[in-house]
Amino acid sequence: MAIFLPFRGILPPPERAAQVAAVPYDVVNTAEAAALARGNPFSFLHVSRPEIDLEPGIDLHDDRVYAQAKKAYDRLCAEVPLKQDEKPHLYVYRLVMNGRSQTGVIGAASAAEYNSGVIKKHEKTRADKEDDRTRHVMTLRSHTGPAFFTYQDSDEIDALIEEETAKEPLFDFTAVDGIRHTLWRLDENTSRELSVRFQKEVSCFYIADGHHRSAAAARTAAECAPHNPHHTGTEDYNFFLAVAFPARQLAILPYNRVVRRLNNLSPASFLTMLGEKFIVTPAESGKVEKPGRFNFYVAGEWFQAIPTFNLNMLGVIDKLDVSILQNHVLSPLLGIDNPRTSPDIDFIGGIRGTAELERLVDSGEYAVAFSMYPTTVNQLMAIADAGEIMPPKSTWFEPKLRDGLVCHNF
Repeated sequence: MAIFLPFRGILPPPERAAQVAAVPYDVVNTAEAAALARGNPFSFLHVSRPEIDLEPGIDLHDDRVYAQAKKAYDRLCAEVPLKQDEKPHLYVYRLVMNGRSQTGVIGAASAAEYNSGVIKKHEKTRADKEDDRTRHVMTLRSHTGPAFFTYQDSDEIDALIEEETAKEPLFDFTAVDGIRHTLWRLDENTSRELSVRFQKEVSCFYIADGHHRSAAAARTAAECAPHNPHHTGTEDYNFFLAVAFPARQLAILPYNRVVRRLNNLSPASFLTMLGEKFIVTPAESGKVEKPGRFNFYVAGEWFQAIPTFNLNMLGVIDKLDVSILQNHVLSPLLGIDNPRTSPDIDFIGGIRGTAELERLVDSGEYAVAFSMYPTTVNQLMAIADAGEIMPPKSTWFEPKLRDGLVCHNF
């Protein structure tokens, strides 16, 4: 059963929580991070994107970047101040976006269970990104960005969380993007009880978002253990920061695609070739109403494409809409054989809407945009249960968890 333990969290005082809280490091680039942190010395982006406080154009893997992250973290600990709780706790974290809420538990997940498969994956990780996160964590001696987990629904866990969220929260603020963040610190007894319920009720966790954070945590544990002659497996470095949400509360947005060129095809030729495997019809907009199809924008017009082949004959991975697009359009028609490395494709989170797809194509920077129906949580779980790997950029979760509200030192 899944281990999810109370820990001694590092938290800002309630009156500073809104200033400290920051979007995850991997959803903004350097310029965006600098803009968000401008005028706010307490933004956690100074820790998670430390290059914003160094000379422009610095290599993101330069030794000075990691040293700056440590300097910024130490400064926030001293000046905000970020303080460590005296006793281990679990924390309940609610996010509300556009009137829709999701409530999860912040706890310490087990690196050993990541290695053993109790924490299930559905994406491949890149070595360079693992290297970066591992070095960041080891330099700070802290997990500052939570992994995002989901689990099969449990009425027992829901009932206990509902009791706790009826109480006064520790933090409650609305960020500049309109997302409301509320956090409760559970008392010691309730924390222990909820931890036991996770072990009894939850057979496994699924990584919804944060594969590189989780992989880096496992590497951190492996690096620390040999340096401790009294290693037992219970040390803080064997655990990492995660937020676990019940599956029924999550919403996945589409992860759309834009392609720079039509592989020497004219728009008319592209439509003709696409018509060999798909029913192609004009569409009023980029909104995709149901799975098993996609919309695309080319030469100033929207079209819908519905496969003519039998989707029921495809395996669990191949029947995903993103797989259908990759296997039957991007690779054979547009020459994008490896979307992980191809410079000709970019991925646009669904939060940006289909108007962004139109803008990118109309600008001339891209030749065609593909609007997708979102992958479901059930599909994600089925693929992880089967030990399979989803195509890259298959899911986009909103709202995003905030860094800096609770950290896990070791």
